[in-house]
Amino acid sequence: MFFNRVFNLSFAVLLMLTACVPGTSNKLGVSTLSDIENTAMEPVNSSTPITISGKLVIYSGRSEPLIQPVLDAFKTKHPDIEVLLKAGSNSELANALIEEQVNPQADVFITTELFTVQALAQKGVFQPFRPTAAEQIPADFIGPNNTWIGLTQRARVIMYNTDLVKPEDLPTSVFDLTDPKWKGQVAAAGSTNGSMQAQIAAMRQLLGDEDTESWLQGLLDNDVTFFGGHTDVRKAVGTGEFALGLVNHYYFHLQQAEGSKVGMIFPDQGPGQIGLITNATAAAIIKGAANMAAAQVFVDFLVSSEGQQLFADLNYEYPLIPGVILRESVQPLDQYRLVDINVSQATLETDATFALIEKIGMP
Repeated sequence: MFFNRVFNLSFAVLLMLTACVPGTSNKLGVSTLSDIENTAMEPVNSSTPITISGKLVIYSGRSEPLIQPVLDAFKTKHPDIEVLLKAGSNSELANALIEEQVNPQADVFITTELFTVQALAQKGVFQPFRPTAAEQIPADFIGPNNTWIGLTQRARVIMYNTDLVKPEDLPTSVFDLTDPKWKGQVAAAGSTNGSMQAQIAAMRQLLGDEDTESWLQGLLDNDVTFFGGHTDVRKAVGTGEFALGLVNHYYFHLQQAEGSKVGMIFPDQGPGQIGLITNATAAAIIKGAANMAAAQVFVDFLVSSEGQQLFADLNYEYPLIPGVILRESVQPLDQYRLVDINVSQATLETDATFALIEKIGMP
């Protein structure tokens, strides 16, 4: 797995350095925020020809097994488009997009969380585009100036091994993970994971730095084991290596489908508790993309009813447009109280979130 602290820290440092000198470019040719603010950002019209041919280069933070069925369905509708996929970690691909900004190699970027896409949008990496179905997407999941579009929503839940946790002992809050009774029995994705970064960003906006730092320190003091990604977390809980795991909701469904004895808790629903934290996947078209027409048709497909249904069926996710049927056993989000924040706004605070992660020394 390429997803490591070096990529994230270099990405954060690059953001800070290029923001320091208004109206200039760095040696990679990356425009600063001042350049972006002085540039007209009109969305590209989404009405593209039905018949499109040529190539389409996609950089995807979503792993190949999860995105390939969507690409196959798109190819069935557009057989004249040759689709080329480069899958990797969000941070690895983000660094590649920045380095390639003067000579773009990708047409579309798909990310599994908002933290990365927001930072890249600020760097002027994306071409504004408003898909046909954008009117059905909640405003919180549309990037500033239509620079990116949300695809699916996912909830941050606590997964548990039913052989190791009694019903009467189930935690009800993410703050319960710092309880000494769970010392050494909790697994989570580490600080280089985009979904964990986004959760920390959300908690910073909701609680402030001091309380968020206290929670993170509590996790460290409770000997929480941090993995590079959620697949390792779900498997460790599924095999009984750990009693509890902090994951996105669909990892529970994936582990349950493998026959493991696992359960899931939607945390923080009680009086005085913060509510359920969610995040979202997103897609964006690269500014200067060589295959713009194909890119527009593809993003239109991703947020169409057909594309959204694929995400729901294949990966147990929550589509962002109404009317799409959830996969059986997936509990609707409207049954739960969500945190009272704008997650896409929270993930704009890249530097401050990284600074807190570094301060606490979170693995």
